[in-house]
Amino acid sequence: MKSPYEELVERIRGETADLDRLVKRALTAWNQIKEPALDQGVYIDSVALNLHGFYSGLERIFELIARHVDRRTPSGDLWHRDLLRQMSHDDKDHRPAVISTGSVSTLDELRRFRHLVRNVYTFNLMPEKVEPIISELPALWSKVQAELLAFADFLEQTGQE
Repeated sequence: MKSPYEELVERIRGETADLDRLVKRALTAWNQIKEPALDQGVYIDSVALNLHGFYSGLERIFELIARHVDRRTPSGDLWHRDLLRQMSHDDKDHRPAVISTGSVSTLDELRRFRHLVRNVYTFNLMPEKVEPIISELPALWSKVQAELLAFADFLEQTGQE
């Protein structure tokens, strides 16, 4: 018999593998921007799309946790921001924090960048605006990936008790 959280654990682990691929693709495209003979615009587009997909994937995981573990999801105009904050707090009745408060500020920058990507023409994206985000991505992903996998372990342990 499956534990109550087994499907969620599988989703978290599967999504983290997909997110890892997005991070690698974004970093590969970013490294191409440094080649002067190449069309930077194409690579900025690729970086932006992969960063967009990366944050969207994280948000999918957060929504699943909010729905299936917390049994409450934020609503209203600021629900994206509120969901991120919800994941950084312990829910004394259900779970420990999914991500650390240290991850929240960088993830919030990424959330805002995703909003920008959704609402501007990509030719308006400039490397100097993307650089601070992409430079923090490897360390951020290393930390968040470890936090998500630790949370999956917590859910797995909870399901066995």
